[in-house]
Amino acid sequence: MTKRAPIFLAIDCDDLEVALSWVKATQNSVYGFKMGLEFFATFGSEGVRRITDLTDAELFLDLKLHDIPNTVSAATRAVSDLKPRFLTVHAAGGAAMVRAAASAGPNIDIAAVTILTSLSSTDLSDIGFKSNPLESAVRLAQLAVSAGARAIICSPLEISAIRTAVGADVSIITPGVRPSSSGSDDQQRTMDPKSAISEGANYLVMGRPITSAWTEGFSALQDRAATIAAELI
Repeated sequence: MTKRAPIFLAIDCDDLEVALSWVKATQNSVYGFKMGLEFFATFGSEGVRRITDLTDAELFLDLKLHDIPNTVSAATRAVSDLKPRFLTVHAAGGAAMVRAAASAGPNIDIAAVTILTSLSSTDLSDIGFKSNPLESAVRLAQLAVSAGARAIICSPLEISAIRTAVGADVSIITPGVRPSSSGSDDQQRTMDPKSAISEGANYLVMGRPITSAWTEGFSALQDRAATIAAELI
């Protein structure tokens, strides 16, 4: 694998040919590709295989599993043959659920989602969380790691505290990363890429700040990815 920036490009797209073009344009710049619910619900395992057949970059399967332990265990086994580097579960599903996923996918780094970056303090209060986003995220991260998660998904604003809480051996992946020239979209708790890495993140998730260049064509997307990646290599 050539030297690439520690970015997972979010393939949030309902057109498989467009998604494949995004991969072709950016695979020399980014570390891997994140396929979430929109992609998986539209194209399933075969769509994921089309991506992995095209590139040697890492796969981040962002399904955010959240169910009873037996169901999450079965779902993890069902996607194991896709060989994702990371598979997400919600830490709020509890220790038994996270443990079930880790046991069912021993060769997958189970990545526990703490607090969604789209949620504000007010949102958390409305949901019923007693603590603020930082305290809630740290608590969920500790619970998930103790249950076998090998990665944590958190907003940039929680990276430092979670790194202190879980140690150096756990990967921290953060969405909600926006170059200074980009808007926040639907993210509430954001940070620029270099600052997020400095805070202790191992990997960043980026989507629209890169893929929005697709409206100008393949070369524009390629150049946008290369420019953002160059700041982190």
